[in-house]
Amino acid sequence: MIKIIFIDNNNPTCIYLSPYLNFKKFAAMILKRLLILPFLFTLLCISIVSYSKSKEELYEIRIYHLKNKEQENRIDAYLKDAFLPVMKRNGIHKVGVFKPIGNDTAKTRLIYLLIPYKSEKQYFNLSAQLNKDKQFMLDGQEYHNAAYNNIPYNRIESILLKAFYNTFLQQPVLKNDLVKRIYELRSYEGPTEKLFRNKVHMFNEGQETEIFRRLGFNPVFYGEVLAGSRTPNLMYMTSFEDMVSRDAHWKEFRIDPFWKKLSAMPFYKNNVSKSSIIFLQPTSYSGI
Repeated sequence: MIKIIFIDNNNPTCIYLSPYLNFKKFAAMILKRLLILPFLFTLLCISIVSYSKSKEELYEIRIYHLKNKEQENRIDAYLKDAFLPVMKRNGIHKVGVFKPIGNDTAKTRLIYLLIPYKSEKQYFNLSAQLNKDKQFMLDGQEYHNAAYNNIPYNRIESILLKAFYNTFLQQPVLKNDLVKRIYELRSYEGPTEKLFRNKVHMFNEGQETEIFRRLGFNPVFYGEVLAGSRTPNLMYMTSFEDMVSRDAHWKEFRIDPFWKKLSAMPFYKNNVSKSSIIFLQPTSYSGI
């Protein structure tokens, strides 16, 4: 028996060879493995990078339900002076704050927040982090210490979403002033879980998202609803410079040859039972 010792970084590795081994074949085998190692290492690196980039983000859509202008002003002040700054201190820089068009005349006023999370850990740990932040407690003391008979809001609604595979929150590329823009939040409810998955497939593998990108819809996010009042459901947000631009983009979408082909496929029939559209405008302090 022949003993061969390899030393790598001072770590010895022993290989025992039979005296009857064909050394020509053995040498060829060793050479082949040495040549393939860089290739395998490259594949491993690509896989690691791909995994890290394709890890799905989480999004929270938080909705403040308000009864009057006074509550709206209080929540505006809290978000602008306390909440957005503490989110930045926790590494969340792009928090969108929006109000529905016609909010001033609505019976119930609403303020929408879009909060992106890099991971489940960040989402679940955030509340504890905020409670430990003394500056946050100081900046938002009027909100935190509100009396039971002088509340700053009626209710808070929360929707948790998981980003579509290999999609990420995008900052819109628009030229006009922030407060003049139109953000369109859409939700597509599925008749069943199976048909809902079919609609998600239509967006991803069917490349419906590619149509939005190609036609310049400035998509902000695409996500599957994990928790909310209406599931199964997916939601996504697109953005435009104004309503005229929005209408023109959707007109182009409806006549797009690829969309016509995609929407006519029997495989994707009847996968949406209800669709909802909310038109939003960002506040002057919104991060998106």
